[in-house]
Amino acid sequence: MLYPLTFKPILKNVIWGGSAICPFKGITPVQEGIGESWELSHVDGNFSVVAEGELAGKSLDELIQSYGKELVGAHVLEQFEGRFPLLIKFIDARDNLSIQVHPNDELARARHNSFGKTEMWYVIKADKGASLYSGFSQQITPDEYVERVKNNTIMDVLQRYDVNAGDVFFLPAGRVHAIGAGCFIAEIQQTSNITYRIYDYNRKDKNGNTRELHTELAKDAIDYTLYPDYRTHYKAHSNATVNLADCKYFTTNLIDMDAQMVRNFEELDSFVVYICMEGSATIEDNNGYKISIHQGQTALIPATTKSVTLTPVPNAKFLEAYIK
Repeated sequence: MLYPLTFKPILKNVIWGGSAICPFKGITPVQEGIGESWELSHVDGNFSVVAEGELAGKSLDELIQSYGKELVGAHVLEQFEGRFPLLIKFIDARDNLSIQVHPNDELARARHNSFGKTEMWYVIKADKGASLYSGFSQQITPDEYVERVKNNTIMDVLQRYDVNAGDVFFLPAGRVHAIGAGCFIAEIQQTSNITYRIYDYNRKDKNGNTRELHTELAKDAIDYTLYPDYRTHYKAHSNATVNLADCKYFTTNLIDMDAQMVRNFEELDSFVVYICMEGSATIEDNNGYKISIHQGQTALIPATTKSVTLTPVPNAKFLEAYIK
């Protein structure tokens, strides 16, 4: 029988990584330079592996092969062609990440035989003065975009946001974006590893080479629509589900709790993911199977689960994600 699952994190050592992920997740000894922890992944070559229970040691790919719709939901399995549709990450940026954009499903399918990438960010914490970029600050054309990349003025037309803990940004495919130094973020995204790099501050590696840019590929992938605000605004409430994002790829809620809560999923034909942002809690399913989860851990609730009881010890903050 399927039960609430936790997975071994996949830690990514990168040049821009910091030192916050290990302490946040309670991993010792602390490793430096860890920029990402892939919490739940069905990306080829990076399959998550179950950490506990009867299925310990099984990969997410093996689970989908064995359980399919029982794990993810019948309509999810069909819609995403047998691929677990979400990639869950923690990101710790010690340095500025490159300016980038992701193609939508249609373009990604045509060019890469892949799904596109719509994603969202939840800022867990941010250093003083930390910022990120999302969208344009003024209207530009595709040709002007190319020219600005060439003459190093693309940053002049990007919308910059100073950020604090709790800030949320929804990033549909096509939106130009970048995480700035000092940001510690939870990211929920489509399972896709396609990124077009637009600008990298002319940084050079140890051999004096600049990184490859995908100027022409990105030109057709960018959504040039100008919006008045790219930040997601929401009102926080204790012991309630607060919606942060709602699209065909994921619905994400914030749950900040100090009292027990029951979540009923009988009408939902989807898995549910809980990402613990703060504190700790127990998660008990309707069959009486109980797991403990703490800050920095992620749990996958199978689609066959009818309900879960969340009990904070003594408080907990979660991101809850599923597909409608």
